Amino acid sequence: MAVQKNPATTIDEEPIPKKTSWPEAVGLTADEAEKKIKEDMPTAHTFVLPKGSSFTFDYRVERVRIFVDSTGKVADTPSIG
Repeated sequence: MAVQKNPATTIDEEPIPKKTSWPEAVGLTADEAEKKIKEDMPTAHTFVLPKGSSFTFDYRVERVRIFVDSTGKVADTPSIG
């Protein structure tokens, strides 16, 4: 008997979040953005990085990178990955 996978999960069986980016966070402080992201996605693992930082390209549905400028404000739209 074949086992069917839930179409709302990834290959690793992680649930696919309903929201995948937060354009409304641009211009907020990193703390404000993290709070907003956690409201929408409580299981998010957030990482604050300076804009232009290098990072890995592996995709993780639970990870949200928040890139900030020199003033600590969100510079780019945070998104999962």
